[in-house]
Amino acid sequence: VDIAKLLNLPYMCIHTAADNMVSTYLQGLIDKKRPRSIGNLADLLEGVYEYREGAKSGIGPKILIGDRKKSAGRILVDMTGGTEGSKRVFARLSQLGIGTIVMMHLSESHYKLAKKEHMNVVIAGHIPSDNIGLNLMLDVLTKKENLCIIPCSGFVRYSRI
Repeated sequence: VDIAKLLNLPYMCIHTAADNMVSTYLQGLIDKKRPRSIGNLADLLEGVYEYREGAKSGIGPKILIGDRKKSAGRILVDMTGGTEGSKRVFARLSQLGIGTIVMMHLSESHYKLAKKEHMNVVIAGHIPSDNIGLNLMLDVLTKKENLCIIPCSGFVRYSRI
């Protein structure tokens, strides 16, 4: 916000839209590749540029609950950066047959509930996930307009077009 003010540039927040884009992208990738184990899922995520780069800095995908050999079952991607949602969701997701959730982060209280429901959790990483969402958005925008993109503050530009 401060940089936009100093440079007299328009400013808007697109964080939730970027979260939605990375959720859709990852769910599509997972549904297409159908990883069977938690290890296969982690490997699939690490094949995505932003996660691979994040892993070099220690902020890449990590198996939080479960282990590499365990079956992933049905996988749900939930990339909501600002909130984790209701604590009651884990019991219902488990009833619906979701075996693994891919998330940006997980609080201690949510961790305990996911573990209680015997759900696997893979933490994809907040900053790399944000980077994917922004890159997907910028890919759409750069198809329409010639934009000058200046990566900063942890953002790394990677084009999929």
